[in-house]
Amino acid sequence: MVSSLRLPALTSLISPSFTRRSTVSLRRRLHLRPPLAAGFSAQSAASSPTVTEDRVDSKKSGRVQDRGSTDRVITPRSQDFNAWYLDVIANAELADYGPVRGTMVIRPYGYAMWEAIQDYLNVKFKETGHSNMYFPQFIPYSFIEKEASHVEGFSPELALVTIGGGKELEEKLVVRPTSETIVNHMFTQWIHSYRDLPLMINQWANVTRWEMRTKPFVRTLEFLWQEGHTAHATLEEAEKEALQMIDVYTKFAYEQAAIPVIAGRKSKVETFAGAAPYIGYMVIASLQAGTSHNLGQNFSRAFGTQFTDENGLRQHVWQTSWAISTRFVGGIIMTHGDDAGLMLPPRIAPIQVVIVPIWKKVDEKTGVLDAASSVAETLKNAGLKVKLDDTDQRTPGWKFNFWEMKGVPLRIEIGPRDVSSGSVVISRRDIPGKQGKVFGISMEPSILEAYVKDRLDEIQSSLLQRAISFRDSNIVDVSSYEELKEAISLGKWARGPWSASDADELRIKEETGATIRCFPFEQPQGTKACLMTGKPADEVAIFAKSY
Repeated sequence: MVSSLRLPALTSLISPSFTRRSTVSLRRRLHLRPPLAAGFSAQSAASSPTVTEDRVDSKKSGRVQDRGSTDRVITPRSQDFNAWYLDVIANAELADYGPVRGTMVIRPYGYAMWEAIQDYLNVKFKETGHSNMYFPQFIPYSFIEKEASHVEGFSPELALVTIGGGKELEEKLVVRPTSETIVNHMFTQWIHSYRDLPLMINQWANVTRWEMRTKPFVRTLEFLWQEGHTAHATLEEAEKEALQMIDVYTKFAYEQAAIPVIAGRKSKVETFAGAAPYIGYMVIASLQAGTSHNLGQNFSRAFGTQFTDENGLRQHVWQTSWAISTRFVGGIIMTHGDDAGLMLPPRIAPIQVVIVPIWKKVDEKTGVLDAASSVAETLKNAGLKVKLDDTDQRTPGWKFNFWEMKGVPLRIEIGPRDVSSGSVVISRRDIPGKQGKVFGISMEPSILEAYVKDRLDEIQSSLLQRAISFRDSNIVDVSSYEELKEAISLGKWARGPWSASDADELRIKEETGATIRCFPFEQPQGTKACLMTGKPADEVAIFAKSY
């Protein structure tokens, strides 16, 4: 049972006045107001900044008891991954639970991450010849029934409308779980000749699937996605399209989200309802975040979607569908976050650079703020996403920890001494403490712009390499079912030769909770024996528990 998610109240630091040459320990305060959802940790991010003169180091230890409340921290990933994940979403203000069980309200910071995904993919979709459009959210139930395996696969997840305008409907309506059926209904009216092909469209929409077990971003009753639909004259063209789009997704994952997905073909058991064997990929957290389906002619035969070919013969079209959803936001959180909160790749981050001005005396404030505003303007003009946190209701230490928790890749600090020397201090989110902090970077626009852009590129690359190392260290090669079970029990991903039956695959799912995530496109060479049967196997598969 999912109850209301309470997001943190950000309370002020209790801080003594600053004096020169003195060190004062402060503690950032972030609190979750109980009661919390079952399984949702009543904890939030906390670290221990130390303030010295006009410079703050957010990694020093120290603690101040909050009046009337107990200090809470984000649950460590290694202690309880699920609680850690929910704590990060709450504290970073990414989402909240909606009033209907299983629904999610995406807050501005979380939605900005989705917008970054949209911005990149929209360009790629149009570059590859696709046009955006929109289909209705309500679909006649008879459409779903036309493709037998489709209705069987989606039936438990359907949300139905039976009353409209106070009257019972003649035919119940399905709230869009996916759009293959209504797309085919329209394609049948638009496609007549080979000259109408290929027809390639995409829509950005919401989808409703009545999930029983939900987790923000990963699995919710309603979520956002894009879904592409194409129709082609030949199987070869459809297969080329499906491969092209998985390539678009894979490049996005690596180059923008810094997530080293594994591209491959799904098993028959895991195949999308109504599709031919298709191509899918997973992220390193065993989370399927994007798929590209070769639908074959299943839907075109069910709906009579035909065209007249160059020889005057009537043929059924060959189709694809492909999608990526807000689930990918969950993948980004899981892949890069740490015990301090989010850690965002610069190309996805809603804010790439946060500027924190630091002053103690009233006569220092104007000079520091003027310098901070100038730096912000320089970086914004360079095309960067910049936040100037010039509020004086919070201490610098509080701000450092807050923006660290939000995953901002770079922080620029500017105090009176920096103004005098015409320089700034820059800290990296991916390298904690003093190791990630560099002093004396010139405020001169060309120097500062080049330095900041280089560091952002370094962070992007560093996060990807770190994720690749984590992925590879958690994949275990297995040659028997016993080895597979041991790997899964340790929370690893098992990779091994596979040629066994669907029944054997279902047995593994029942006994271990793991499924075949995919048969990777990149396959090892040489003779292989199936881990389950010992018989020859042409491919290896990756097994893991899914989110």
